[in-house]
Amino acid sequence: MDHSFFNLYHHGFVRVAVGVPDVRVADPVFNVNETIQLMKQAAEQHAALILFPELGLTAYSCEDLFHQQALINSSAEALQSLLDQSKHINIITVVGLPLQINQLLFNCAVVIYGGRILGVVPKTYLPNYREFYELRQFSPASAASSDVISLCQQTDIPFGERLLFSANNQPSFKFFIEICEDLWVPIPPSSQAALAGASILLNLSASNITMGKHEYRQNLVANQSARCLAAYLYATAGVGESTTDLAWDGHALVYENGTCLAESERFRQSSQLILADLDLDRLKQERMRQTSFSQSVQYYKESIRQFREIKFDMHFPEVERLLCQRHYSRFPFVPSDAHQRDKHCLEAFNIQVQGLIKRLKHTGIQKIVVGVSGGLDSTHALIVACRVMDELHYPRHHVLAYTLPGYATSDQTKANALALMNSLGCTSHEIDIRPSCEQMLKDIDHPFSRGESVYDTTFENVQAGERTNHLFRLANYHHALVLGTGDLSELALGWCTYGVGDHMSHYAINASMPKTLIQFMIRWVADAQLFNAETSELLNAILATEFSPELIPGNTTDNQPYQKTESIIGPYELQDFHLYYTIRYGYLPTKIAFLAYCSWRDRSVGNWPGIPQDRQNQYTIGEIKHWLKVFLYRFFQTSQFKRSCIPNSPKVGSGGSLSPRGDYRAPSDSEATIWLSNAELIPDIAPPDILK
Repeated sequence: MDHSFFNLYHHGFVRVAVGVPDVRVADPVFNVNETIQLMKQAAEQHAALILFPELGLTAYSCEDLFHQQALINSSAEALQSLLDQSKHINIITVVGLPLQINQLLFNCAVVIYGGRILGVVPKTYLPNYREFYELRQFSPASAASSDVISLCQQTDIPFGERLLFSANNQPSFKFFIEICEDLWVPIPPSSQAALAGASILLNLSASNITMGKHEYRQNLVANQSARCLAAYLYATAGVGESTTDLAWDGHALVYENGTCLAESERFRQSSQLILADLDLDRLKQERMRQTSFSQSVQYYKESIRQFREIKFDMHFPEVERLLCQRHYSRFPFVPSDAHQRDKHCLEAFNIQVQGLIKRLKHTGIQKIVVGVSGGLDSTHALIVACRVMDELHYPRHHVLAYTLPGYATSDQTKANALALMNSLGCTSHEIDIRPSCEQMLKDIDHPFSRGESVYDTTFENVQAGERTNHLFRLANYHHALVLGTGDLSELALGWCTYGVGDHMSHYAINASMPKTLIQFMIRWVADAQLFNAETSELLNAILATEFSPELIPGNTTDNQPYQKTESIIGPYELQDFHLYYTIRYGYLPTKIAFLAYCSWRDRSVGNWPGIPQDRQNQYTIGEIKHWLKVFLYRFFQTSQFKRSCIPNSPKVGSGGSLSPRGDYRAPSDSEATIWLSNAELIPDIAPPDILK
């Protein structure tokens, strides 16, 4: 079996490390040994790169000892020891030390790999205010008189502040180095480095700690990684530095495009290592999509030309099976943090309410017609409609709610629909659509009208069409607006009846809301009791109902609907996962499947509070492959024509909208061939000894 699929390096990821070693002031021999131990640990964890703090081979707090030749010589000898060890440790290492170049002393970062020095970067900005006196000991990068140096028996080593390091065998693995203060200035060097192509930004720092400063560091790193659409690794000095006048907390950070992937334990009294899996494909996609990034490249092209690119061959740890340590949420449209999730639910709710309020005000309409099936989507639309009435100070009976039972409507869903309408205080109606469906089936001479049990697509769509036809005519009659209920997940899979069906309305309130988000939204409304206790109880009952269009009659022995949506189009939680990484990042199907496997391979991964146990599912790689192929075919081949003409709908989340006006634009007659071909590369089974 080819195990390469199950290795993160085959899917555009790279594992990186930040080490904060225990140091002794002015003791390079001790410091280099601690550094080597962390290098080995990171390599054993299959990291490709490790970053260490500023002046880590000597300690930062040496002050005027930096001018002692014994310390300068000893740090160079420590570098040689590190260089020798790197021949046997497969990891790129970035360390800090003082280097005497042409009679000047520079605060430098040295890049080492495979027993070679790839380049040396001097610090650009030297702080000389408050507690900092670096200009007393060091010269800035601008003082350098040469762009190549000799060091550790190696000649022609690139030297300078504008160096880009790039792996020949992974073009997206391109990194840039700045040192401490370089990040704190108005225009950090890493900003232009990112425009020059650096996807990974490294910062060797020795920032001392004062009250609240760690939060400022977090904000700096988060914002710089977000502005640059890059990963940012930050390592600051920790235990062992001199506390004559200052203190140190050993703060290490890894951010990617504004998101924290790893953070060290501050004030730890021993060496420590943090690791993170960077998604280089994500950064590449973001830069491609955000066209203002390319405009910035054009604006700064003269500065960008000054960068030198240092290319090297990198041996990535690709042989062994290696899954992501990085947490990928099973529900990417929904924040995993409970507090953040509640905030997002409130904001999404307000976006929908605001959108509908504007539409009613603009049209002068004061009433809403909504079909209520007892399922999730119509339930959520009804909740939004009622809140809109409250905000506009209209009576809730201006919400004209209709349940429209057909041939397969269950007693449970109809009872839930009627009870919910009554508990919310809206106008409640029931209209049996079977007589009008029978007339339509008779008019077109369908076999069902002659007593035959033919339950084909026509039979199903006649019911969907009759429901929508009733709602539009009721809206005409009552001078009301038809509120659509269909969601983003259904639009993605084409699981809606085109035109006069659940595809059409006057305003599609849920068209940017995936099924999983609607589940969480309804649970949030119930838990917060935004309406009343009776409504909350009904909402929880609706959440426990099996997904079904209830269009085909049949008998079951388990009190469940005969027609089950997820057995046809796939589990919504899995298809929403596929949807997010398809429309948000444009990932290859193989990568989406790899991420899905990392997230869904067992129940213990990504377990979510608030989700019923019967929804805490797990999927094999074979199941993921099967349902992903269903998704790809339906999304790319058969469903775009429905999305091209959906009604107006507010975009709710950054995960995307399938409205051609709000976000996604695509041809209605494209082929799914290339996506399905890539999906065939997904294995059908996983090896039993996958590394966690």
